[in-house]
Amino acid sequence: MENDTNFTSIRLTGYLNLEFKMKYFLFAVITVLYSTILFANSFLIGVICSAKALHKPMYVFLCSLFVNELYGSTALFPSLQVNLIWNSNEISLIYCYLQIFCLYTYAMIEFCNLAVMSFDRYVSICYPLQYNRIMTPFRVGVLIVLVWSYCFVQFFILLCFNFKLQLCGNIIEKVWCDNYLLVKLACSKTSLNNTYGIYVNVMTALIPLMLIIYSYTRILKICLSSTKEAKQKALSTCAPHIISLLNFSLGCFFETIQSRFDNIRMPALLRVIVSVYFLMCQPVLNPILYGMRLKNIRQVCKNLVASKVGIT
Repeated sequence: MENDTNFTSIRLTGYLNLEFKMKYFLFAVITVLYSTILFANSFLIGVICSAKALHKPMYVFLCSLFVNELYGSTALFPSLQVNLIWNSNEISLIYCYLQIFCLYTYAMIEFCNLAVMSFDRYVSICYPLQYNRIMTPFRVGVLIVLVWSYCFVQFFILLCFNFKLQLCGNIIEKVWCDNYLLVKLACSKTSLNNTYGIYVNVMTALIPLMLIIYSYTRILKICLSSTKEAKQKALSTCAPHIISLLNFSLGCFFETIQSRFDNIRMPALLRVIVSVYFLMCQPVLNPILYGMRLKNIRQVCKNLVASKVGIT
């Protein structure tokens, strides 16, 4: 039965089961994490932009990845901080839609960016002599613009379908607005929303994953027939990407499972951690992986620090 009530706010009840002292502890942890994310990702973006030695496709794609980490974390962390410190669990419906758009496009861009990076590694390792001809600056720029614009347009269309839904309730049992749970609150039919949602997931998650699997299958085939030095070089450049992909994919998988199956019982704090893991861990992990593992970035950072110390 349809409800004529027009809700203008959403209640996020994921905060309610947390103890008072735990909320302040989480606020402190979130503040430290967000500050670390802002510093680490901004620093590496600055390093890549300022160092001519890093003006190569691989590092340009990394720069896009770091920008996305700033984008996704900014859509989540400030709202968590405000809701925890103000002990409030109610946000406006408009802000809920905005957060959904930002967080979901963040996830979509992350998968697509990782797919483009895997293709870059595939060309670099499998076709080294043709790499500069294939991965021109123009094509790199087009790929980055295509990834961002495609994800924004695809999810904006889905969100437009959601705007037309009439809500029968306004309670979401999470600490951030979830599109799936918001659609479940609708009184009206949601078949079109669900169908297009599946299409968006396939186009921005499943297909990029298939491209990544194909790229690494070909890379593995080449490495098996290469010298030991070539294998080590391929591993050093591909390992951070693989770890980042596995971490993000597992985080998204566990979040999807716990969101769609209400009968999974777990402590309130663990449920909150699972729901924000893929949004919190990835922006911290990527700067560590690429900043410490990739030799060229590490060397530029050392030179930058040495020059600053020398000046002072």
